[in-house]
Amino acid sequence: MSTLTEKTEVLVIDVSCSADALSVTLTDGRVVSVPLVWFPRLADAPPRQRSGWELIGGGIGIHWEAIDEDISVASLLHPENFVRLPGRILRPLSRTGRSSAGSGRKRAVRG
Repeated sequence: MSTLTEKTEVLVIDVSCSADALSVTLTDGRVVSVPLVWFPRLADAPPRQRSGWELIGGGIGIHWEAIDEDISVASLLHPENFVRLPGRILRPLSRTGRSSAGSGRKRAVRG
């Protein structure tokens, strides 16, 4: 017996910006709020430009024409895949998949 499951894509239905946060209402009822510092162009824009958004792709993202900014629902729900968070330095992974920095091993210093 086979079961067909319909996967529904979550879309944006409303957007608002405060002085320090972007809040997005989704079709499934969630309201996702993220810091504006994640999106420097949006953070630096005056309130009038922040309010000038439009939906793109039927709601899969948001576009601000005046500041040339596009933000997808995916980037809001999984920022670790899309957004370079302030204050974080991405470390290269070793061949084992672990960060090569701060492994806890100390090297002898020869002089």
